[in-house]
Amino acid sequence: MRDAGFTITEIVARDSPRSLRSARTLAARVGAQPVTASSAALDATLLWLCVPDREIRAAASALARNLTANRAAAKKGGSRFAFHSSGALLSRELAPLRKAGTAVASVHPLMTFVAGAHPSLAGVPFALEGDPAATRVARRIVGEIGGESFLLPASRKAAYHAWATMTSPLLLAFLVTLEETARAAGLTPHDARRKSLPIIRQTLANYERLGPARSFSGPLVRGDTETVAKHLAVLEKHAGASKVYVALAQAALRGLPVKNRDGLSRLLRVR
Repeated sequence: MRDAGFTITEIVARDSPRSLRSARTLAARVGAQPVTASSAALDATLLWLCVPDREIRAAASALARNLTANRAAAKKGGSRFAFHSSGALLSRELAPLRKAGTAVASVHPLMTFVAGAHPSLAGVPFALEGDPAATRVARRIVGEIGGESFLLPASRKAAYHAWATMTSPLLLAFLVTLEETARAAGLTPHDARRKSLPIIRQTLANYERLGPARSFSGPLVRGDTETVAKHLAVLEKHAGASKVYVALAQAALRGLPVKNRDGLSRLLRVR
């Protein structure tokens, strides 16, 4: 947001040495003041809460108390919009701030953020849900930082986050299962990662350009029950990998073009 021209006035942290150290480091990078919920001026147009899901309601309550006190003292002013970035929780988690006169929204980027990685937000989808005034502001901000926004009905939020979880965290769980299967072939996890990446990258490129059906290859698309049976036999000693293989093969039968569907169904159903 700083790079896109927005002014960051305050980085609000817990009143603990560790949190304050982090706040000071980040504040120095973006030209802001490190503060706590009780000492913050909260005079920026927008408050954006980036905290664990379980902490959103408590953080909103602490900020609302300060915001209400500031407004009473100044008779006006204070933040007019508040966002949180949970993919699973609704904007109503910010109800304390809404009661204090602030329009609220949930603004979730469909991107993974981990220590040591700094992903670009260009083209990243942001799911928006909440008060119309707040979602309008969110659309403008997301556009300014290079993202793409879409409105998400509150009733779809849990399903959306299940999908989001499958796109990255559970994809990594699948990749770990690949490493387990590769060990049965005599490869180390490091070798499995290195040797798998070319085909993984090409599969993703095919998926993007051709769609899932035209990207599907291997024994299932050929209806090759003999080869699938060999896979299942060798994976019997690797229960975790076997269960994932069967579940994904069954998913392929439901959603992808396969030959010999009946034969493959019988083979996979008994597992």
